[in-house]
Amino acid sequence: VPMGVLSCMKYLMFIFNVLVFAGGTCLAGVGVWVAVDPSGFQDIVAARAVLSTGAWLLLAVGIALSLLGFLGCCGALRRSRPLLLL
Repeated sequence: VPMGVLSCMKYLMFIFNVLVFAGGTCLAGVGVWVAVDPSGFQDIVAARAVLSTGAWLLLAVGIALSLLGFLGCCGALRRSRPLLLL
């Protein structure tokens, strides 16, 4: 495999993992917003009973995706197979 192709794949994986990290950070931010100020979010969503559970679920998924994206970025830059497989 030519070196240029490997370099391109490395940067494409890095960009994809940055997008995953950014999405996870946004989800975690929305989860914190809903957990801290549920009254501001209740105007948007009619179902009030699931707001608390949904906020914690968004926060957990957001943190997991952020961690996954960060480890993927580190794995792509270092070309570490275990980090990429994680």
